[in-house]
Amino acid sequence: MAKRVGMEISVAISEVVKLANADVIAAYPITPQTHIVEHLAKLVADGELDAEYIPVESEHSAMSACLGASAVGARTFTATAGQGLELMHEVIYVASSMRLPIIMTVVNRALSAPLSVWSDHSDAMSVRDTGWIQIFVENGQEAIDNVICAFRIGEDRRVLLPVMIHLDGFHLSHMIEPILLPEQDEVDKFLPKNDYPLPLDPAKPVSMGDFAPPVIYSETKWAQEVNLRAAKEVILQCWNEFGNHFQRYYSPVECYHCEDADVLLLTMGSFSETASMTIDKMRKEGRNVGLLKLRLWRPFPFDEIRQAVKKAKVLIVLDRALSFGGPGGPVCSEIRSALYDEENKPKVVSFVGGLGGRDITVADFEEIVNKGIEISQKGSNKEFEIFGVRE
Repeated sequence: MAKRVGMEISVAISEVVKLANADVIAAYPITPQTHIVEHLAKLVADGELDAEYIPVESEHSAMSACLGASAVGARTFTATAGQGLELMHEVIYVASSMRLPIIMTVVNRALSAPLSVWSDHSDAMSVRDTGWIQIFVENGQEAIDNVICAFRIGEDRRVLLPVMIHLDGFHLSHMIEPILLPEQDEVDKFLPKNDYPLPLDPAKPVSMGDFAPPVIYSETKWAQEVNLRAAKEVILQCWNEFGNHFQRYYSPVECYHCEDADVLLLTMGSFSETASMTIDKMRKEGRNVGLLKLRLWRPFPFDEIRQAVKKAKVLIVLDRALSFGGPGGPVCSEIRSALYDEENKPKVVSFVGGLGGRDITVADFEEIVNKGIEISQKGSNKEFEIFGVRE
């Protein structure tokens, strides 16, 4: 039976990586991810986790080491944040293209310059087209649950893809929360042993990811796209079975007071909890508002988004990353694209906020909702609104 503990979320993530019986961890410490790999190094050094811990000289090397470990069939884990994710960017593409089920927690951090160790989603959005499955979590419990799910999803023979679990730096990573930590036997029943079907074997050498001429490159990339989209069915199945096993269910898009809402706010990550408090306050005041929490970022949940907004008149999207010179935020851009051909689509209003770790309070979210409604009615000469900027 799961035990309820008060634990720093980063440490809890390390504990479930241990429960998942990871074989190899290769990582480089970077704020605010460091506590995850520090604790994993301690677990290995103390003999509590029978795994190889590879201390590398950079994040580029960390992901490169993960490639080799995963390719021989080892259950492989790493973690990074912000600039570290950018340094391994080149190798991230290789992991997905070679169908290697590496699991990585990305503790989201704003990208330089100016230098910031605080959280936004600029790093996550920089890797949105790398072919990885990407899942955003709202709190510590969701983080550990989805790390367990990530191993099962990525290693499923119908998938064989790497998975990123995104959690907000400091807002989550360094917080101590009450967490239900499962027992080893519970995880063992839910998570089968890794059985990678194409492990490298020195006795039968092969080449992987070799030079591809134009005559086959397009077909290769299309096969990768088809597989990533098909992974959604396995993700849904895994979340359902996880719910049956642990009584906590997840879905690509989660609705909060959406059924009769004329106005919907869409968020991702830890700010969703604050946004929920705003929705509660406004509902008590008689306002028909609701909240959409976007959890599955890749593969993008087109059907679930369309279903969730079909009764709404206004959809206000909060991005925590800026698409420079573009239409505002990358999430809102994708939402608009998903709804482009829909006949009864809501008016979509784009906000960008929370950059570089700036907080958004309950009152701030209420202001965003009210201003979004006003823009939907009166229009605006801006492509998007950036919230909280002192002009």
